[in-house]
Amino acid sequence: MSTARRVRTAILISGRGSNMVALIEAARAADFPAEIVLVAANLPDAGGLERAAASGIATAAVDHRPFGKDREAFERALDEVLQAHRIELIVLAGFMRVLTPWFVTRWQGRLINIHPSLLPDFRGTHTHARALEAGVAEHGCTVHFVVPELDAGPTILQAKVPVLPGDDEASLSARVLEQEHRIYPQGLALVASGAARLENAAAVET
Repeated sequence: MSTARRVRTAILISGRGSNMVALIEAARAADFPAEIVLVAANLPDAGGLERAAASGIATAAVDHRPFGKDREAFERALDEVLQAHRIELIVLAGFMRVLTPWFVTRWQGRLINIHPSLLPDFRGTHTHARALEAGVAEHGCTVHFVVPELDAGPTILQAKVPVLPGDDEASLSARVLEQEHRIYPQGLALVASGAARLENAAAVET
């Protein structure tokens, strides 16, 4: 069994946490460099919280709604929870909040996300519909560092899928999600082990 210290990692979710499950499963391996110690949500009824608790992982809910439009106040409350759990690395898994520069800067280099497109193409939402509309031959997903500009962080890993004749949004989404579940744990392992890091606003592999 590996005796190397594992990086204390939190997963932030808003919903059922399908990528969360893939990350938790990968982190069960003794030699995986990250330990999932907390799953936190911005909605108390997020389905993933129950799934995380069933896996023996601590959970927390910081409801964003009482904070109204004060995003930073919500993030400060969330940050307190993260500090209390001695979190070192954050993984966004369907966390449906645009983070402020305050939070992103505070966790710079220790905050990663997966986006359902081959960035820099199709930043933002409705990526599968936009890919189909654009008539691209390939689509996919990107694990990236989070920076203040939305979906603009340096790439850690990408996976491509072909866009097939007759594809609709649901079929393309399902094929991309399969790749998300494959590469997100890989991306987390690269960052947690120090093999990939954010340096001068670029992702560097060592």
